[in-house]
This record gives sequence, structure tokens and C-alpha cells, in this order.
Amino acid sequence: MKIKKIKVSQKTVTVMVSGFMFFVAMNAHAASAQKNYAQRADVKNFISEMVDQHGFDRAYLEAKFASAKRLDNVLESIAKPAEKELTWKQYRPIFVTDKRSNKGRKFIKENYTTLQRAEKEYGVPLEIISAIIGVESYYGKRTGKYTVFDSLTTLGFDYPKRSKFFRSELKQFLLLSKEENIDVDTMTGSYAGAMGMPQFISSSYRRYAVDFDGDGKRDLWNSMEDVIGSVANYFSVHGWVTDATVTHRVTVTNKSVVREKNTLKPYVSIDQLKKQGVKIDSSLDGKQLVSLMKLEGKHGDEYWLALKNFYVITRYNHSELYAMAVFQLSEKLKK
Repeated sequence: MKIKKIKVSQKTVTVMVSGFMFFVAMNAHAASAQKNYAQRADVKNFISEMVDQHGFDRAYLEAKFASAKRLDNVLESIAKPAEKELTWKQYRPIFVTDKRSNKGRKFIKENYTTLQRAEKEYGVPLEIISAIIGVESYYGKRTGKYTVFDSLTTLGFDYPKRSKFFRSELKQFLLLSKEENIDVDTMTGSYAGAMGMPQFISSSYRRYAVDFDGDGKRDLWNSMEDVIGSVANYFSVHGWVTDATVTHRVTVTNKSVVREKNTLKPYVSIDQLKKQGVKIDSSLDGKQLVSLMKLEGKHGDEYWLALKNFYVITRYNHSELYAMAVFQLSEKLKK
């Protein structure tokens, strides 16, 4: 057998070696970060802040960060959230289904007394509360498999695009664990650090979770009363208007009035849209501010008015697709 000689230029060799060395360096950096978060200068500064400002034990935090794992799959997931990748036509079938609504109606039946109490106290419909829990965790079935401490450490120190936000959430998480006496090693959630049945991030947990069962602690994993009361409180604090419309479908003939990108916050009055040719078949107060949205639906473009309560839903997740899914699931739960 003849061996064929292949000529390789010095330039090609240099490029190949450089590429190999870059690959080795990147993997070495990942391995280093995975094993030695506690040795990094930025992490040491964070630890000092938690010790000096919040009274944490330095040795405790150093040990936790020394054993923290860098989760590459978390970094991959955060870069492509479904709300930014999918159209409404693709997003709706995931959440607004007969299976989920059947499970939701069962959830309402089993927790009706608590849901009714939350609705009365906070003014938020029990169907909206139930729909949130249904979309967020499939009524507790999917609360996340990631260790929250590892997720937030990874995102806080190895995701420069939003490191400031996730370091803040890591701080809130550690404070939460101290306040609620929860072991950070066993606390699991989504890849972005959302926790429990309602998938609260750490800052929301501390700010909006309530002890609705009166046992002296706020437990969003095991206490259905706390879960329901906390979701209702979240909406109430963000300005939910009792008995007000959430969204309304309209017909648009003059497409020039539609913004290129949907705006979540209401910006135009209903009367103004009517003057611009938007057909609104309802008795809504014309002075109300709304946002005119376009969604790519199963049968083509859909146009919707998003009112104040729709905007409140987007405070839970800043996506019009998410808010529409919650609304439409809540409507199915009424049937």
C-alpha cells in the first residue's frame, strides 16, 4: 500500500496549532471556573460584600463557592428562551391545551376554598391564579431540576450579558435561604433560578411571597396555600384591576397603525385607535390606554388590544406570548 504525502504549509500548521491551543485554553478556563469559583477575584469580592453587608460567615460562603458547579447547559438555555424563539402559532399549543386545562380544573376543584379566599382578599380571579401555576410548573409537576445556587453562580459570574442581574439574584437567594432557613444545596429550580410551583425568582420570593397558611414561613414548594396566596399578592401589588378586561381581539384594516415591535405597556387610547380605523367590537371605555399587538397565529396575523391587566401579567414574565397563554388558559378554566 502506497502512502500518499500531503503537503501542509507552515501557515496551515500555525493556524491548526493556534486553534488547538485556543480550544485547550477555553476548556481549561471552564474547568477552572467549575472547580475554583471561590478562588476568583470577582467571587471573592462578592463574598466580602455578603460578609460585610449582610453578616454571612466567610468560611461558609467560601466552602459553598468552592464546590459550586459551572453549568454549561444553563448558559445554553439562557441564550435561547422560548418566548424569543417561537411565534404565537408555535407557543400556544405548548400551554393552551385540553390536557393542561383539564389538570387546571382539577387543581381548582381540589383547592377551591383557598383560591376563593385569595380572590376575595387580593381581587385576582382564581382562574388567573390557577393559569399562572399551570403555565409555570404544570401545577407543580415541573418545578426545575437545577440546583439554584449553581445556576445563579454560573449566570452571575460566567454570563457577562446579564451578570449584574444574576449576581443580584444570587445575593437575594442567599438572603432568602437565611431568612427561610432553607439549605442552598437542596434548593432546585429552573435554569434561570426560578423556584417552586409559581416559579418565583429570588427577589420576587422575598418581596411578594406570603405566609397564606399561617404556619410562620413562606413555602412555595410544599404549601399550596402559600403558593396560591403569593401569586395573588404578586398580581395585586403590580396593580391588577378587579373585574377589568385583560385583552380584546380587534380587526385592523390600516396596518400602518401597528408598531413593528409589540409594546407591552399601554400607550394609546381606544378612542384614538378607533379614529385610526381599528374596529373594536366592544363597550370598552374609550379613554382607556391600551397596546395594539400583532401576533402570528395559526390562521395568520391576529390583532389584540392589551389592557392594564394584560400588562400586569407581563410583570410576571416580560413576554406578550406568555401573557396571552396565561389569559387563554384562564378562559379555558372557566368552562
